[in-house]
Amino acid sequence: MINVAFTGILMGILALLLVIAAVVDIRTFTISNKLNLAVALLAPLYWYAAQFTFGQIVLMVAAAVVVFLLFAATFYAGLMGGGDVKLAAALALWFPPYATIKMLVLMSVAGGVLTLGIVAWHRFKNRPGKPEIPYGVAIASGGLVILAQRFLNQFA
Repeated sequence: MINVAFTGILMGILALLLVIAAVVDIRTFTISNKLNLAVALLAPLYWYAAQFTFGQIVLMVAAAVVVFLLFAATFYAGLMGGGDVKLAAALALWFPPYATIKMLVLMSVAGGVLTLGIVAWHRFKNRPGKPEIPYGVAIASGGLVILAQRFLNQFA
C-alpha cells in the first residue's frame, strides 16, 4: 500500500513540475535545467515505487534516448528550444514506450493547435518577425494527459 501512496505522491510532484514548466515557458520561453533535472532524477524513484522490472526500465531509458535524439534534431534545425528537448526526454523516463508514443502524439496535437493559435494571433496583431512558440505547454499537456490516465486507471 505504501508504494501506491508513494507512486501517487511522485505523480503529483511530476504534474506540478509540468505545470510550472508550462507557466514559466509561457512567460520566459525557457525551461530551466534544474526543472528538467528534477523531472529526470525523480523517475528512478517512480520506477522503484511502481515496481517496474529491470527490463521495463531499460525500455523506458531507451525510449527516452530516442526521444532526446529526435528532438535534438529539431533543436539543431532551429525548430525547438533546448529546454523543450530535455523536458520531453526527461518526461519519457516516466512512461513505458507505448505510453511515451501516446504522449508524443498528444504533444504533437497540442503543439499544432498551440502553434496555429499563436501564428494566427501574431498575424492578427500584425507583429513583425517570427512568433515564438512556448512548446513546453504542449509537452506538459501530453505528459499531464498520460499522468491523468495512469492516475484514473488506479480506480478502474
